[in-house]
Amino acid sequence: MNESGRVEAFSDGVFAIAITLLVLEIKVPHDAATHLWSALGAMWPSYAAYVVTFLIIGVMWVNHHTVFQRIARVDRALLFLNLVLLMGVAALPWPAAVVAAYLRDGKAAQVALAVYGLFMVFHALVFQAMWWHLTRTGHLFDERVDVEAARATRARFALGTVVYPVTVGLAFLSAPLTLAVHGLLAVYYAFNQVPVPTKAEPAPAGGGKL
Repeated sequence: MNESGRVEAFSDGVFAIAITLLVLEIKVPHDAATHLWSALGAMWPSYAAYVVTFLIIGVMWVNHHTVFQRIARVDRALLFLNLVLLMGVAALPWPAAVVAAYLRDGKAAQVALAVYGLFMVFHALVFQAMWWHLTRTGHLFDERVDVEAARATRARFALGTVVYPVTVGLAFLSAPLTLAVHGLLAVYYAFNQVPVPTKAEPAPAGGGKL
């Protein structure tokens, strides 16, 4: 296993633990034998927080994997940036639990979603910093990567640093709507990946003609 492979394996473990811990916040209703259906239905904030946060962590893992597929070596700065990113990932079950607990409680719900949005801002900033570090010289990429083209994608990688601060403000208008927006953003990033640009394959000798 190469250097980047060890980092990705460690990161995968953190992503897996964080995404698993989410379900532990969905508690089993007690003393609800005669009205279990209604008790389960009343837990909809827990289901909503779980689904949205599961999507977010899952898409982050896909993006992380996409980038590390093209990294041949690591340096100290990348290791620390990755650790900071994982610090946020490991903590995500907490804001999800806060949202689940307060989503129906008026102003408390607004604060809960604002805190949730701040976590997303944190992840966007760290991921952008990681991408800027990787594309600054390109020395950590493998030989397949077109460094100039990768550098040109910085603006698209920085999109989250513009969008997620907006969700913090939106939280004070409508908490349920803001949670739905976070879910839609996760779906957007799932289907609108920013691929790491690679160099064109050299044409075969003779132009590939028979």
